[in-house]
Amino acid sequence: MPVFAALPANRLWKLLFAVLAARLVLMLVVMNGSDLAGDEAYYWDWGRQPDWCYYSKPPMIGWLMGVIGWLTGNAEWGVRLAALLFGTSTLILVWRVARDLFDESTALLAACLVLLTPGNAGQCLLLTIDAPLLFAWTLALWLYWRAAEKPASWPRWLLLGLTLGFGCLSKQMMLVFPVLMIAFAAVSREDRALLKNPRFWAACVLGLLFMIPVVRWNQEHGWITVEHTKHHFDSEKLSFGRWISRLGENIGLQALLYTPVLFAALVMVLWRHLSAFAAMSRSQRYLWVFAAPVLAIFAVMALLQRINPNWPAAFFVPAIVLTAAWLAGEDGTNWRRWSLRVAAGITLVLHLALLAVMITPLRTIKKVASLRGWREVGVEAQVWLEKMPRKENTFVLALGHRYHAAWMAFYMPSHPRTYRWEVTGVPQSQYEVWPGPEERIGDDALVLMPVEELDVRPLADITDCFERFDRIGTIEVPLGEAKRVFAVYHGVNLKTWKAIRP
Repeated sequence: MPVFAALPANRLWKLLFAVLAARLVLMLVVMNGSDLAGDEAYYWDWGRQPDWCYYSKPPMIGWLMGVIGWLTGNAEWGVRLAALLFGTSTLILVWRVARDLFDESTALLAACLVLLTPGNAGQCLLLTIDAPLLFAWTLALWLYWRAAEKPASWPRWLLLGLTLGFGCLSKQMMLVFPVLMIAFAAVSREDRALLKNPRFWAACVLGLLFMIPVVRWNQEHGWITVEHTKHHFDSEKLSFGRWISRLGENIGLQALLYTPVLFAALVMVLWRHLSAFAAMSRSQRYLWVFAAPVLAIFAVMALLQRINPNWPAAFFVPAIVLTAAWLAGEDGTNWRRWSLRVAAGITLVLHLALLAVMITPLRTIKKVASLRGWREVGVEAQVWLEKMPRKENTFVLALGHRYHAAWMAFYMPSHPRTYRWEVTGVPQSQYEVWPGPEERIGDDALVLMPVEELDVRPLADITDCFERFDRIGTIEVPLGEAKRVFAVYHGVNLKTWKAIRP
């Protein structure tokens, strides 16, 4: 029986409101101390050209960025606020899943445990593909349970199918959800009849139908998203020492992301339930199936390669709810106490550290200062663009990392269409999927090049494309111990450009 006391519903909502308000203040502080992350600016640029897929991801993040930009006038706070709303909504859904599968006590504990993870804090600050994925995954987890509780209800299954579709358009990882739906129905005696229920299969098919335009887009673009995704699974030969280091790194990052005591409790609970699989309740079996098998696969992968900490994030949601159910009971009292204490301590330290580096002289430290400066660079780049002799026939060409083109597009006040030069001649970003400067033959270019890359990226291949190519100035933004410096060039009359195609 649960012994962890639950808050009354009205007090729970007050707690969530207080958390939302506190994170809103933190969001404003972060906005004042840092610019959009590179991925955020990159996805924002996707949103200006809606499509059925993009170089590395399905289209949802681009669509969301497009809507956010339209609603907020391409304001930075719009991106930050959307991240906060997604993170908070996911937190509410975790509470709902735990309440429906167990009780109010477990629901409150599960919500608190998720709230106190650095992972949820990051989800509330950065709008990346994981924000809509975790929202869709947790919503689908709840909807599938509700549909299985009332298997004759077409509306519940159709809503589940639409949620699966939303998730599949957010991140490829959502494709695993229908597989786990089938696995749960197969191993749960009470739910085996679902495999003969046409509504069950209709939900699965409806969700997968959303991928048809994504697949067609990839077919038309040389399966570029598939090729990009495959590179994530490349392994390398490592010495024993390096292998141990890589394994420790993978485990350590996950333990930090979900806090060490909770991570240890989670591993223990999943293992214990494996050894007592037949004795599990239906709700325990449901969460175990949606967590343990894939987390085990990631554990094996961690033996072979580096695992990005966000890859298994969706599978930690049911794992945390299952762990909360054990922690809420008498046997988990000590684990619960220390999970909450350690998580609260880590969260407090991280938030105080974030505030300190954003509002004190610590913001001038090189590593911290590197998070900002793009706003100022964009404003100065706009000044140079305004000076161009043929302003209306001048495009912006950003060299270096794809983030440079994205930041220029977002932070230059006119939000120009920016182009990128990929030195390898092989597509490395969405900028090589879109038409390049070959569509601007006869126009001039404002070319921006990070000075630290001048020695490693010779400009000869670019200068030959123009009638004349002159260095006209420098953009220099001081950042405390560091500075951000771009060389500014004026390319006159683009004569030729070798297009890059997938």
